[in-house]
Amino acid sequence: MCLALPAQIVAIASDTGMATASVGNVNVEVSLALVDDVAIGDYVLVHVGYALNKIDEDEALKTLALFAEAGLMYAT
Repeated sequence: MCLALPAQIVAIASDTGMATASVGNVNVEVSLALVDDVAIGDYVLVHVGYALNKIDEDEALKTLALFAEAGLMYAT
């Protein structure tokens, strides 16, 4: 089983195909090679350094709240 976390895109380096994504208070570098039409502010599912697909903001926030409720991360 794999776990992908919702993360918000906060910066994009169009020349490298990489982005900075924010999960809670942590920023991570992710590859955008597997997704199209990602913009700053979009939410994506991130797994092992790759954005797998874009997701709806409401769904991302609900998922992050569930993780926080379960004690897996801080509430955002």
